[in-house]
Amino acid sequence: MSAQQLSDLIRFARHNSPYYRDLYASLPPDAGRLTDLPVVDQVSFWAANAPHDSRVLTGPLSEATVYKTGGTTGSPKFSVYTRDEWRTFVTAFGQGLVDTGLRPGHRVADLFYAGELYASFLFILDSLAHAPVDNVRLPIGGGAPLESTIPTLRDLAAQVLAGTPTTLCRLAEQVLASGVRLGSVELLLFGGEALFEDQRRLLATAFPGAEARSVGYASVDAGLLGRPVPGADARVHRAFTPYSVVEILDDSTDEPITEPGRPGRVVVTSLFRRLMPIIRYPAGDRAEWTGTGPGRFRILGRAEEGVRVGPVSLYTQDAQDAVASADTAGQVVGMQLVVRRWEGRDGLVLRLATAPGDERAGGPAAERRAALARAVVAELETVRPLYPDSVRAGFVHPLSVEWARHRDLAVNPRTGKLVRVLDERPTA
Repeated sequence: MSAQQLSDLIRFARHNSPYYRDLYASLPPDAGRLTDLPVVDQVSFWAANAPHDSRVLTGPLSEATVYKTGGTTGSPKFSVYTRDEWRTFVTAFGQGLVDTGLRPGHRVADLFYAGELYASFLFILDSLAHAPVDNVRLPIGGGAPLESTIPTLRDLAAQVLAGTPTTLCRLAEQVLASGVRLGSVELLLFGGEALFEDQRRLLATAFPGAEARSVGYASVDAGLLGRPVPGADARVHRAFTPYSVVEILDDSTDEPITEPGRPGRVVVTSLFRRLMPIIRYPAGDRAEWTGTGPGRFRILGRAEEGVRVGPVSLYTQDAQDAVASADTAGQVVGMQLVVRRWEGRDGLVLRLATAPGDERAGGPAAERRAALARAVVAELETVRPLYPDSVRAGFVHPLSVEWARHRDLAVNPRTGKLVRVLDERPTA
């Protein structure tokens, strides 16, 4: 990374983006290092980045593509890319596809989702088109009926399937149920979710000649994050130098972590996005440096800003708002999101702590808690309708509520601070 390139980006954002001008107001004019800058607060960032009169953008929205990123339906979040920024984005990511095992002439089925301002389908298709090796692109999409997808894959002899683990596993189940053999498939590229061991077993049964690998690590809001690293551990990636800078920060102090094996939260700075600057932006994941090569890190799961449950992204703010709307009597004094995995599916548990004196197992207090649990679940499902849709599709377990005492909530052992998200899923 060029220090001049970074300092120029910082100066440009301070001068042209009202949000960054306010965020950096107390900093000296020559602040030009990442460690000179505060980490972006996601709540204030997205509050400032309204669809109209955004205070984050550095100029008018006159030439760009608008994509939707995670958030509630009542308050959607939008990321924008100019055509030059998008070209840089997909070209860099396309270069990383060679590390997944993409070979010249591979026939690649894009099974990510399209439409409704979502980026993943177009992003993968464009990345394949900009990859440094020739390939044949099959833009099928994740929403296509399996009854037509499987014959298409068979007739066109698809060799690579790219999609979320949920989509790939749904396809695998249908392949096994139908008895169709897709013997040409040799590579499964997954993204958007972690791939768990039970899913690997299912994919290996349906596609015995295929290897499952990460397609790469990126998001429409944070941009480029990690290029795949060949090897047995699909969680290991390396930074997309010189297009972005990945930091791993201490959970409590926000100090940069440099030693291998010490977990922290992922923060990214994009060096090519100027219309909507991304500078020390929390990616929503936790990771650790591996020490096995320059810029190599292992993704460990979601950080407290957000959580991924199957194909559904939620933010802690979503759950907090749902509790605030439903809990008119003030029964809840603490909350954690607990993600678990059983019977081959993810499930989200809202762990709610009640006020002292409201802990009896039966009677009116128990009835109030049951009513509140139903109200909280209903509120959260209203603002995140993809969750109940995914329950009906069999992708995830229904939302549930687990009652606890405040002292039962998990805290950081060093600081005593509440841990907002507990990911209890075993990763492979």
